[in-house]
Amino acid sequence: MIDDDDINDELELFIEAQDAVWSDVLRELEQGQKTSHWMWFVFPQLAELGRSHMAQLYGIEDLDEATAYLNHPELRQRLTEVAGLMLRHQGRDAIDILGGIDAKKLRSSMTLFSSVPGAPPEFQAVLDAFYTGQSCERTLQILRIS
Repeated sequence: MIDDDDINDELELFIEAQDAVWSDVLRELEQGQKTSHWMWFVFPQLAELGRSHMAQLYGIEDLDEATAYLNHPELRQRLTEVAGLMLRHQGRDAIDILGGIDAKKLRSSMTLFSSVPGAPPEFQAVLDAFYTGQSCERTLQILRIS
């Protein structure tokens, strides 16, 4: 279990990483074409799903940490904003927007964060729009274990 100080430090890592590329993220999602590398810290997924250094660094440990992420006003607002930008491209395939690997990460991220009680409806809407409402089964399995 992670204590509050550790969670706050981890959340600051997300803010710092996002601040460095946020205008690029917004532009790419508005245009419907991801061209740079930011998926790990903009649409985080469970740490257990990733193998790379970046996936581990920005991986969410469990539902408690996902809840803390959404309880952070700026991180909640940003994740909701980028989910909303994805929704502008309903009718397209997430793979065409993000690429194959990152489309899987999006599904995992939206599954994780839509599992948080009181989550913004945009997260489930992304699953509905791009994945016919199907959550990431592996994410759900891990959440049941933790």
